[in-house]
Amino acid sequence: MTGPPTPNGTAILDQLHDTLTRYVVLPSPEATDAVVLWIAATHAQPAWAHAPRLVIRAPEKRCGKSRLLDVVEATCRNPLITVNASTAAVYRSIGSDDPPTVLLDEADTVFGPKAGEANEDLRGLLNAGHQRNRPTIRWDHARHRIESIPTFAMAALAGIGAMPDTIEDRAVVVRMRRRAPGETVAPYRQRRDGPALRHLADSLDQWLRPNLARLERAEPDMPLEDRAADTWEPLIAVADLAGDGWPDRGRHAAETLTAERDGDSASSDRIQLLTDCRAVFGDLDAIPTSVLLERLKADPEAPWVDYSGTGLTAMRLGTLLREYGIASQNIRFGPPHGQAKGYRRDDFTDAWHRYCPAPGPVPEYTAAVRHLRSVPGPHLPGLDEMPPPPGETAAGTA
Repeated sequence: MTGPPTPNGTAILDQLHDTLTRYVVLPSPEATDAVVLWIAATHAQPAWAHAPRLVIRAPEKRCGKSRLLDVVEATCRNPLITVNASTAAVYRSIGSDDPPTVLLDEADTVFGPKAGEANEDLRGLLNAGHQRNRPTIRWDHARHRIESIPTFAMAALAGIGAMPDTIEDRAVVVRMRRRAPGETVAPYRQRRDGPALRHLADSLDQWLRPNLARLERAEPDMPLEDRAADTWEPLIAVADLAGDGWPDRGRHAAETLTAERDGDSASSDRIQLLTDCRAVFGDLDAIPTSVLLERLKADPEAPWVDYSGTGLTAMRLGTLLREYGIASQNIRFGPPHGQAKGYRRDDFTDAWHRYCPAPGPVPEYTAAVRHLRSVPGPHLPGLDEMPPPPGETAAGTA
């Protein structure tokens, strides 16, 4: 007597791919492959050291993010979907070695600007739960003892706009867009279509659960490093287990979506400040704090003139730069500044090297520099000697 046939991982992933593209128009083939592998990875959570997040974001309504989350819910393992759950309830729902897959719709209402810092505990849970063995410690008043609450669980978040940087840094990020004319999808009805999708989820389970030990031992060759490698490793391990064309597709998706995330994501305030300071410094060895602030706030495309509602101040500047070991000093400048608080170029060079993109072959020119050169009166040494940007002469546009 022969046993049941061995599930064909390649065929199951191909079927999931076809199902996704039937109901949803995703932004690229790489994004489709990534979502397929993420859904599959939820069926092997006990094997993973890291629980990648899936961020489904869109610039506007009606871009298909909720429909995609519907398909994810129907095909992932043990879904727990919510639009507004308390952090305590999410903690209690996770607590096991084989946790649910947490699905958070309308995440922009939880982490958007209007929510402010009201949901920092939930963000902390999602950040900690990316890595196994990072529990939250609470004091149980009823039992008078310390309680360790597990946080490890894969999670998907769907919403308008970007999620917090700390979450997207631990996520496979898919940027949905509104369907163009001619792009069509089949209507999805949970009562009608749900059973077929749950059957597909069962197929994923039957394929992956017997392979948990093999997946736990897997050390796939990764095209990424650091946290991005941690995030994508479960997906690449699933792709390698499936074989055929999926290993190459998985790695290509990892490189493509990570590059998109890193290239398109807004820099943190501190990194943007470092980059803008480099442009303002030009070739100067030192600059007064007052002049640095003036030049930063003179750029109409930078956030500094309205930073924190009242504009960047010397105190806020110092706070932002302190994280990089950069502090102002008493420095003797030439007229008209004399001795004043300021910053030295040497204190910035290590942070510029580590955190800022390499400058282009021509000096970086901002509106702030153009503005200051046009102001009558003495300039700091080095400002007038800087070459004009391409297409301009020292007197103006060529």
